[in-house]
Order: sequence, then structure tokens, then C-alpha cells
Amino acid sequence: QVRTTLVLLLSVLSVADGGKLLVVPVDGSHWLSMREVLDVLRQKGHEIVVVAPEVSLHIKPTKNFVMKTYPTPYTQEEVHHAFWRTSQDVFEEGPFLERFLKTYERVKNISAMYLSTCAHLLYNKELVRYLEESKFDAVFTDPILPCGQILAEHLSVPSVVFLQQMPCGLEYEATQCPNPSSYVPRAFTDLTDHMNFFQRVKNVIFDIPNYFLCDFVFQPYAKLASEFLQRDMTVLDLLRQASIWLVKLDFVLHYPRPLMPNMIMVSGVNCAHKKLTQ
Repeated sequence: QVRTTLVLLLSVLSVADGGKLLVVPVDGSHWLSMREVLDVLRQKGHEIVVVAPEVSLHIKPTKNFVMKTYPTPYTQEEVHHAFWRTSQDVFEEGPFLERFLKTYERVKNISAMYLSTCAHLLYNKELVRYLEESKFDAVFTDPILPCGQILAEHLSVPSVVFLQQMPCGLEYEATQCPNPSSYVPRAFTDLTDHMNFFQRVKNVIFDIPNYFLCDFVFQPYAKLASEFLQRDMTVLDLLRQASIWLVKLDFVLHYPRPLMPNMIMVSGVNCAHKKLTQ
């Protein structure tokens, strides 16, 4: 049912024989769930072109899409270590300040790698010329790496974003979706959606460092986008251009929260190969 829903949503690319879709993915687990959607879209007749760095963990060519690669300055070993270190940090416990500092250092390192990868894509003149001449109907991307949104803006085509959550709740700010600290628990708080007054105060306090973390991570993308598009852009400007937000959350594993009409919950895509009983 979930995969059928995704196909119906993305079928707006074309009402004829299928649309032409440019895919700008993010490596790791982000790609594994996105690949499920692409396989079905290909079966439905859509033409799919994936752009990815030459060095990656999971993004590999298949018969279901055309793959265009571009060089980056990172080796396979460096990429593997960065992802491995990130996965280890996620499961570590400890005081808030200690976890925040570790998260800050981890995000600093991997965001530098992502930013460099994005810059090498945007300034690959041969590849960008190919994308311009290909006349895509839409861009399908994971916005945690805003490179796809920059390309969508450059190519003047609509975008469909596929994500779980973004740091600092940027997806809710971009879509003007309510995100009240009195109701929606913030990262690292271990709170639920039922909070007393003091827990709400704690939730607000824990939200403050996120703004500094997000500014550190995403501000370089705003600068990169402004230089590439030759006009002033912010990351929120890029995210606001997204037509549909396919959100890999559900209210079984996550606390209920407000959503906007163009935010569609598609968590079950991660269970595509599981035979679940009712």
C-alpha cells in the first residue's frame, strides 16, 4: 500500500508515458529506502537518472536507472570510516552536554564531506550541461543534503523530497508547519508528547543549541547556492520550493505531531519486503 501511494504521488511527473526524473540521493540508509521507490517508478514507465559521487557506500548502478557519477576528493576508506563513526555515536549514552559535543564534532566532519561532494557536483560543467539538456520533469531528492534543491532551482523544475527528519526541524519551518515546544519533544530530551510545565521549559532550553548547530551545518550551503545560482539564497528558500514532502515517519513509532497538506507520511516503505500480519 505504501509503495502504491508513493507511485501515485510521484505520477504527477507525467500523465502520459512516464516522466523523466532526476534523482539526487544521500548515501547510507537514506539511499536504501529511496531505492525501493525508484524500482517501482521504473516499473511504471518513468525514466530515472541518478547522479552520485564515484565513491559511495551503497549507491551502485542497476538496470532500473541511468547513473551519472562525478569525482570527489574522498577515498572509499574515508567515506566508510565517516559513516561507521556516525553509526557508533548514535547509540552512545551519557550526559546531554557530552552527547551534544560529540554530535557537534560528528556533524562537523561529515557535513564538510557532504559540502565538498555537493560543490564537486555543481561545478562539474560537463555533468551540469548534460542535466540542463535532459529536460527533466522533476527532481527527487533527500533534502538533508540540499544539493538536489539547488539543482532543482537551477533547472527550474519542481521537486519531491524524501526524508525522515531534518536537523533543527527545518522541514517544519520551511513548510510553515506548527512545531510547538509544548507538544513536540526535541532531540536529546527523552520527553514524550505529554509534558508538564517544567518539562516544557526543559524542551525549550534543549532546543536552543539546535539553532547554532543548524546554522553551522547549513550556512555553507546557503553560500554555495548563492554563488552557483548567482542570487542570494538561504537553505529555507531552497526547501520552500519543494512541492511534496514524503516523510518516513508514522504515529506508531513516533509521537503524533502536526503536518501540512503536502507532507505525506510514508514510513512503511522501509518494510517493503516484510510480510506483516494485521
